[in-house]
Amino acid sequence: MMSDETRYADEFYSFLTGRVSTAIGRRLQRNFKESGLNITAEQWSILYFLWDAEGLSQQDLARLTFRDKPSVSRLISNLEKQKLLVRVCSSGDKRTNQIYLTALGHKLKDKCMLQAEKTISEAMSGVDKKSMQQAQQLLEIVFNNLK
Repeated sequence: MMSDETRYADEFYSFLTGRVSTAIGRRLQRNFKESGLNITAEQWSILYFLWDAEGLSQQDLARLTFRDKPSVSRLISNLEKQKLLVRVCSSGDKRTNQIYLTALGHKLKDKCMLQAEKTISEAMSGVDKKSMQQAQQLLEIVFNNLK
C-alpha cells in the first residue's frame, strides 16, 4: 500500500514531467490554429527566441528550448519550408549555421505573441500573483537542484 507521502511524490512527479506543460502546449496549438496561424507550439518556441535575438546557432536554440539537436534541426527545416527563417553558414565556422528570420517570420510575431499571452491568461485564470510567484520559486529550486 502506498503511503500519503509516496502518493504525493508520484502526483508531483506526474505534474513536473509534463502534464501542465503538455496541456499548455495543446492549448497554445489550438489558439494558433483558431487564429489562422499555421505553426506548432514547438515551432513557436524557436521563433520566440529568434524574435529576441537573430543569428543564433542551432546549438544555441537547442540549449534555449531544452531540445536535442536533431529535434531543433527538424523544426528549423520545417520553418524554412514555410519561408519563416533561413540558415546561413557562419563566417567563423563553416560547420555552424546561424538562423535568421525572413520578413514573413518577423511579420508573425505580434499575432503569435497575442495567442501566447491569451494561452497564459487562460492557464493562469483564478491564480493570484502571490501563488504564481511561489510556484515559480518552487520550480526554480527543483530545476536548480538538478542542474
